[in-house]
Amino acid sequence: MSDKPYLLAIDNGTQSVRALLFDLEGNLVAKGKVELDPYFSTHPGWAEQDPEYYWHSLGEACQKLWDSTAIDRNQIRGVSLTTQRGSLINVDATGKPLRPAMLWLDQRRAEVHGKIKGPWGWLFKLLRISTIIDHFRAQAEANWIAQNQPEVWAATHKFLLLSGFLTHRLTGRFADSVGSCVGYLPFDYKRLHWAKPSDWKWQAMPIKASMLPELVKPGQQIGEISAEASRHTGIPQGLPLIAAASDKACEVIGSGAIEPNIACLSYGTTATINTTRRRYLETIPMIPPYPAAIPDHYNTEVMIFRGFWMVSWFKEQFGYAERQRGQELGVAAESLFDELVDSVPAGSMGLMLQPYWSPGIREPGLEAKGAIIGFGDVHTRAHLYRAILEGLAYALREGKEKIEKRSRTPIIRLRVSGGGSQSDAAMQLTADIFGLPAERPHVYETSGLGAAIDCAVGLGLHADFKTAIAAMTRVGRVFEPNPDSQAVYQQLYLEVYQPMYARLQPLYQSIRRITGYPE
Repeated sequence: MSDKPYLLAIDNGTQSVRALLFDLEGNLVAKGKVELDPYFSTHPGWAEQDPEYYWHSLGEACQKLWDSTAIDRNQIRGVSLTTQRGSLINVDATGKPLRPAMLWLDQRRAEVHGKIKGPWGWLFKLLRISTIIDHFRAQAEANWIAQNQPEVWAATHKFLLLSGFLTHRLTGRFADSVGSCVGYLPFDYKRLHWAKPSDWKWQAMPIKASMLPELVKPGQQIGEISAEASRHTGIPQGLPLIAAASDKACEVIGSGAIEPNIACLSYGTTATINTTRRRYLETIPMIPPYPAAIPDHYNTEVMIFRGFWMVSWFKEQFGYAERQRGQELGVAAESLFDELVDSVPAGSMGLMLQPYWSPGIREPGLEAKGAIIGFGDVHTRAHLYRAILEGLAYALREGKEKIEKRSRTPIIRLRVSGGGSQSDAAMQLTADIFGLPAERPHVYETSGLGAAIDCAVGLGLHADFKTAIAAMTRVGRVFEPNPDSQAVYQQLYLEVYQPMYARLQPLYQSIRRITGYPE
């Protein structure tokens, strides 16, 4: 019998939960996947999910994994966990959820009363950023729950991210990875730890230090699989659980983007562009970089909140023909959309889209909205679909240039991961818009692979992160820029896309003032 070691990575995203088995060369050798209902909504703008649904689905994904492979489970050396970011769960002292998880897609807002007191309040007034601080307070899920469900807040023993909730279910410990800390919490992004007692964030929300889990750095052991978790999942009892990071952070190392001049584009439900740095650097002032999947490192992220959610929106609103054909052929409707893209020339005959389908904080601001301009009678749904992909790529290119300007480091290579990276058309127009080769990693499951890399290093199966990433990641197909398309995109980007937001911003502000949307 072979004694080859394997690593189990659990990836609980927005659309599905996957149990993924990797070897030490980064090959995906087995997979169990369960599709998720992303959320339910009992009120417009709300997005919630039953935490027990995640735990049940995780167990089901593991069972599908075991059914798909003959590999001896005793060859699995360890487990790692990566999840969607910013989804929060109130639990009692036993870890039982007290209410549905409030997901990162949720748009409800808390009321903001009073100002931050003391030196912090004076500083914010001096810097003229009180509006940004109030936005933080309005967005904080803890504030809404404390205001609207005080009985739930009073009964809350721990306030956990989804990663912390699942870690407790797997190990019995209230612990989480530093690399998973992305959300409206009293977290110090510069120190990569919970905020000091004097930090303004403790004034901004009702969370007490005792309500937060212990933090562990990526690559360190966070616990062992408990007997109860083993019965639920089939994972051998006692296996070490090694801390990984959030799904976006894991995607970055899973795609091999660990140098500051390599950018990782994530074409997921949220679209992002990230680089990895040792030094704390705010790409947009007052918006912190997020913890990386490598300990004591940062991801200089620029985010397009709805991102490839817009593809799902297009599929539901305009993709009936592809949905029907997909059912007949037994394939995903999205896989048929490349035909639409390829039927339209670069630039979509002047149809331009700015993908601010959700407001930002500073750049774009709270008033931001999506925009589509340049319509004519020649335009079809194929032009609209291509314009969506182009608009996302334009926005991410803008993010690239912000990162370059702040870091003074030119980005020379692109790694593209996430569901959208499986589209050859999306990959090609990305290369054309950025004017750089777009590299697709060798495996689609880059988030799970990144978690497996953390696991391999934590167990000493690879000596360090540089060695592990070199051994477990590699480039698959490369898409080179087409000079003719690149020339068209360059003009449209500089002369149309870049001026759009500044020109439309006063109109967005008027819309917000008149209609109250967004709040």
